[in-house]
Amino acid sequence: MPVPIPRQRAIPAVESGQAQGAFSPGGPSGEATGGPAGAVPAPQAATTPVDSTTNLTLLVIEDDPAGSLSVPEMLDAAGKPIRIRTARNLTEAERLLTDDVHCILLDLALPAPGRAATQSDDELTTLKHVLRLAPRHAVLALTASGDAERGAQAVRVGAQDYLFRDELDGRLLSRAIRYAVERKRSDRAERRLTESRLRAQENARLERGLLPTPLLEGSSLRFAARYRPGRSRALLGGDFYDTVRTPDGTVHAMIGDVCGHGPDEAALGVELRIAWRALTFAGLCGDELLSTLQQVLEHERENDEIFATLCTVDIAPDGRRAGLCLAGHPSPLISRPGRPAELLPYENGGPALGLLPGARWPRRQVELGGEWSLMLYTDGLIEGHIGEGKERLGQDGMVDLVRRRLAEGLAGEELLRATVNEVRDLNGGELTDDVAVLLLDRTP
Repeated sequence: MPVPIPRQRAIPAVESGQAQGAFSPGGPSGEATGGPAGAVPAPQAATTPVDSTTNLTLLVIEDDPAGSLSVPEMLDAAGKPIRIRTARNLTEAERLLTDDVHCILLDLALPAPGRAATQSDDELTTLKHVLRLAPRHAVLALTASGDAERGAQAVRVGAQDYLFRDELDGRLLSRAIRYAVERKRSDRAERRLTESRLRAQENARLERGLLPTPLLEGSSLRFAARYRPGRSRALLGGDFYDTVRTPDGTVHAMIGDVCGHGPDEAALGVELRIAWRALTFAGLCGDELLSTLQQVLEHERENDEIFATLCTVDIAPDGRRAGLCLAGHPSPLISRPGRPAELLPYENGGPALGLLPGARWPRRQVELGGEWSLMLYTDGLIEGHIGEGKERLGQDGMVDLVRRRLAEGLAGEELLRATVNEVRDLNGGELTDDVAVLLLDRTP
């Protein structure tokens, strides 16, 4: 293991506006002449972006005691001199690999770390070591003239290109350097794009798994839902809903909205939904259920300003009555034969979860009747704009819209799809907030 080098100002061993002719060994340390050893080690630093104001810097790693290797004068695409640094071994190269190096020219004849140069089982050990040392840098392999097979192997291993040692000239080398730098940058951009796509696919699979599956086995009620997250290319937002049937025949439905619509809010919404389902199966209802959910929210939220609105409905086994609790949430819409659709009356709802410690949420009994359709929704459905002005749809506008769609004979999934699409059209484009709508129908 090399002795640690004290941190110094990053001055290369050999660096100039143009090449200095043949490389020659330096002082007793074996460093190349022209500067002190001990540049700041930064093997994992990202390379400096290349633009019209940046001088390209080439790090040459070679071991040529005879000094026969010479690098001609080179200019970049803007006509600026390409700067040169040299290293006689990989330990020295690691010290000189600062963040302003753009390309590495590696002599494949350089001995691998801790062993003499051989033509044995793996002639590219040194190259592999350099690629691990500098994964963000472009690498050019230097091989003996005519040894195209070894150069091709170097490219397959990870080098951007290869050159013959005895055929270097300024124009060829400068073009190869620019090509290698751009190809490396293109490869990294493509890799980031691929990783982003894979991450998006994985997130999509995760979000699909977190969406609820209603548990209504044994119930005569029909269920439909529509969900549209506000985040671009997301499947899950801060809105959440669920529906379950408990062993006594009661159908419980819930819809809620965590303030905001980012990934953190989506995660909190999933936690609240799962907690609601577990607490409902445990027998909690009304104020006791909402008080416990508030405790969950207070423990799981990032800060005290996060809150959530909630609407819960528990429908009796005969389907004619329901208990309703509102925590800062809009009241559901009910439609019945021979009567216009209307909002369920509820004036004594409690505050949103997370706003007031020790709050209470009274449960109100409502009569549903023998045949009905009950729609629960989040405020994303009513806060969209109408045209280009600042006027919003609001609850009254939403009620009128649903009445028109019901008069057209729409129901279930078709009703929800047409309602959400019309709200989006009135807004003049996609809604910025999450939208969740849940529909339960009872037909004798």
